[in-house]
Amino acid sequence: MEQDTIVAIATPPGEGGLGVVRMSGPEAIAFASRLFRPVRPGPLRSYRLRYGHVVDPTSGLVIDEVLVAVMRAPQSFTREDVVEFSCHGGPLPVQQTLQGCLDAGARLARPGEFTLRAFLNGRIDLSQAEATLDVIRAQTDAGLALAQAQLGGWLAREVRAVRAVLLDLLAYVTVIVDFPEDEVEPQDIGPRLRTSLQTVTSLLQGASQGLVYRHGARVAIVGQPNVGKSSLLNALLRSDRAIVTPVPGTTRDTLEETANLNGIPVVLIDTAGIHASNDLVERLGIERSRAALAQADLALLVVDASRPVEDEDLLIARLTADKPTLLVWNKLDQQDPAAPSLVSIAAHLAHPRLAATVATSVATGEGLETLVQSLVQVLLGGHAPLAAGEARLVSNPRHHDALHRAHEYLAAALAGWDANDPTDLLGGDLLAALNALGEITGESVGDDLLDLIFSQFCIGK
Repeated sequence: MEQDTIVAIATPPGEGGLGVVRMSGPEAIAFASRLFRPVRPGPLRSYRLRYGHVVDPTSGLVIDEVLVAVMRAPQSFTREDVVEFSCHGGPLPVQQTLQGCLDAGARLARPGEFTLRAFLNGRIDLSQAEATLDVIRAQTDAGLALAQAQLGGWLAREVRAVRAVLLDLLAYVTVIVDFPEDEVEPQDIGPRLRTSLQTVTSLLQGASQGLVYRHGARVAIVGQPNVGKSSLLNALLRSDRAIVTPVPGTTRDTLEETANLNGIPVVLIDTAGIHASNDLVERLGIERSRAALAQADLALLVVDASRPVEDEDLLIARLTADKPTLLVWNKLDQQDPAAPSLVSIAAHLAHPRLAATVATSVATGEGLETLVQSLVQVLLGGHAPLAAGEARLVSNPRHHDALHRAHEYLAAALAGWDANDPTDLLGGDLLAALNALGEITGESVGDDLLDLIFSQFCIGK
């Protein structure tokens, strides 16, 4: 790891109450001392805010009035000496303070380099480093809770506990293979293999839910013109985002907005009504509707309860046949008394992946809460929503992949042990499982993977 001193702006661009310039490395305090003039003379002490000014050392001109915080190694985020300048939150004071640090000898940090140093210096493991970014990017309370739990180290502790067992088992197997002449007391490693496999299985079981809470889902609202798609979007968003009129074909383009549905960030896509049209602009909108539907994770197929099911409804149902679909029987307040039941309509549509049917009235609000609950249940694969205080789910695709591979290797090792396979084959599966789990905590990763992970961070974090 490079031992130079790095600096970056740690707050978003633009105007604000404060702008923070962060510096970390062996020369951070020395470089800061060249720029900072405290109102009261004296050395910069750790964990004490000092009031003063950042001054251009060449001209002596004041750049900004600031507060300076010093955190000496190893009691800092990076476990290096860290200095933070809290400036006025305008672009010029922050940029000129940054330039002063660069002129003093610091290097501009790369994206995620502060967090990378925290990882390389043992302050956090790789799963906690990734959780730092998840905290920043969380869109819902549930997503934030999952990220904070992972940042607290629960996943790392689970993984390290399994790795400790596997290391012990691998040491035993290695001795048996490499030193057959030594008298090693036989061990039944089957029970510990089973326990390790059960732990990994348990972590995997909640991963699909965790991924949904972290990444969310795209949901396309489709149907014929004037069935209430835009009104449904507004109702789910609890705001008048889409224009609604009684005129069919009002929506000419797709409209995307994100809603927080029971802790899941859901991108709702209002689409133009799909039907045969000679209007060029409307046809372009319909093509975009089809494209949005193709990219969606789930479809809300909206059918008008005030009229019989038509051939166009059946056509649109066939367009959604390759993805989970909720049938929304809307305008319940205008329902034709002679109309067939919702069950018979669902049967008539003959949708191969129909996940649920919900009767709604956007005008009265009837059925909307049921729709949200059904939508959340489908997205979570039938599992109950995350309860308060339950924030221990694997939510990172990279972790899910590593756990899946570890599960396969452990299952093979256990099957081999039960079948009395050669011990050297068992050692290979154990080593592979160890390496897969080590990818989660960073104990067995290469520089290429680290570069990929930390390149996703902003500069200054």
